[in-house]
This record gives sequence, structure tokens and C-alpha cells, in this order.
Amino acid sequence: MSVGVPGARWEGRDKFHLTLLYLGEVDGRVQREVVDALTGLRFAPFDLTLKGVGFFPPRGDPTSLWAGVADPGPVIALRQRIDARLRTVDVTPDARKFVPHVTLARVADSPVEAIVAYMSDHVLFRSETFRVEQLNLYSSVRTSKGSHYRIEAGF
Repeated sequence: MSVGVPGARWEGRDKFHLTLLYLGEVDGRVQREVVDALTGLRFAPFDLTLKGVGFFPPRGDPTSLWAGVADPGPVIALRQRIDARLRTVDVTPDARKFVPHVTLARVADSPVEAIVAYMSDHVLFRSETFRVEQLNLYSSVRTSKGSHYRIEAGF
């Protein structure tokens, strides 16, 4: 059994999150418009279970290792509600296919064979189920030691 992935930078539990929409670099005006558009967003709380592992990008050398979502339906529905509310905001939609996931590690400096071995060893991974009751808007700053996240607003 593989115990890890050489060269991987593992995310701490305090950094685990599921990105519903990546906005990229935005100025203060756009951030306020996003907050205004999402204020009042309501959704029924739902249970979430992480299941399985994968990597991005789907083609080429892996850069991140992630855990998937067992039932992505509620996450996809919430993403669609966010998209609808942000139609009037000047943000560039993310062109990548939406794949609900939680990043576990950055693996750009890891051997592909080790990543594949880790995935094989954890193909049956399944987390405990947890309740999703709130959506947060985060800002992030990349540093040499990884990204630092800050909650800008909660909905």
C-alpha cells in the first residue's frame, strides 16, 4: 500500500473546500457585485460524501490530486443557481467542465507512477457524510507555501 506521493504538497484540512465557481482575479467593484448578486441566495441544506480520487488536468501531466463527490446532483444544482444569479455580473465564466471535487494535494512535482499508485490504493475511498448548510465566497492569495484563503462573505 502506498503511504503517499513523493513531491506532493498536501492540503491541510483547514484548506479543504469545494469550488463551485472560480472567478479569477476581480476588482473591488466586481467583488461587491458578486456579493450583491448572491445575497439572499437560499438553498436547502444537503448531505455530501466524498468518494474516489482523481487528478487534473485530465490530459497531460497531473498537477492536482482530488477526491470526488458521491452524489454531485445537489452541488450541480447549487452551481446552476449561482450561475443564474451572476449573469448580470461582469465575470468571465470558467470554460472548464465543472467537476465537483475537493483538492487533496498539488502534485506537479510528483512522479506520475506514484500518483497512479496512490489512486489505485484509494479507489474505494469514501468520506464520512457531512452537512452542507452555507456557501462562502473566498479570496485567495498564492504564496510559495501554497494558497491562503479568506472568507469574504457567507450565504
